[in-house]
Amino acid sequence: MNNTPSVTDTLFAQPLEQLQRFRFDEHVARVFADMISRSVPGYDLTLSMIGVLAAHFAQGDSRCYDLGCSLGASTLAMRHRVPASCHLLAIDNSMAMLERCRDNLRRDSGAARVDIICADIQQAVISNASMVTLNFTLQFVPADQRLDMLQRIHCGLRPGGALVLSEKTALPGKSQQQLFESLHHDFKREMGYSDLEVAQKRAALDQVLIPDTAASHMERLHKAGFKEVYTWFQCLNFASWLAIK
Repeated sequence: MNNTPSVTDTLFAQPLEQLQRFRFDEHVARVFADMISRSVPGYDLTLSMIGVLAAHFAQGDSRCYDLGCSLGASTLAMRHRVPASCHLLAIDNSMAMLERCRDNLRRDSGAARVDIICADIQQAVISNASMVTLNFTLQFVPADQRLDMLQRIHCGLRPGGALVLSEKTALPGKSQQQLFESLHHDFKREMGYSDLEVAQKRAALDQVLIPDTAASHMERLHKAGFKEVYTWFQCLNFASWLAIK
């Protein structure tokens, strides 16, 4: 669910003399809704399922966190399915993203309270939580700090609370990695991106988005303390896990 008016992503449509590292700045925020839906296969389904999972796991008088909320799509998906007594916290460190997130919330009719917080998600205090989402966010956290973050989330969840973790994944073998990268690029072309756009965005994201293998995610979630971990979704090299305390 995303109330942002769609603006077509053309950020990488022209040759760029000096390619900058990818940043969630004003330029990206303006086109992000279009960018992510055309770049991540199954993205709309993950949002719909976050609503379904919220209806199942969100507990009254608890908190639900959207960490790395960007435009607030996961926040809104939860808001319409949680008890009205839930308190949602949408956290991101990009002011450009949060400005549009606020606009989306102003246009939304959900009953549950939502607070928008500009902060580093690694510094966020998680408490009294029944549901947390990391929807294509952990991949931007330094690899050696990911376990600590998951442990803090686990600690802040109520018993029976859930984490939804969605990520781009790395494949375990070179041939598998090449195949799934190729198929992902084919998907982007099907969504209207040119070869130039695919290549330039890939270069901009290099060393910014660092994916892990699915096995690494599963192992880390168990190590963080989650007693049940399920892969509920996968499309090409994108996957989502449900981890229950």
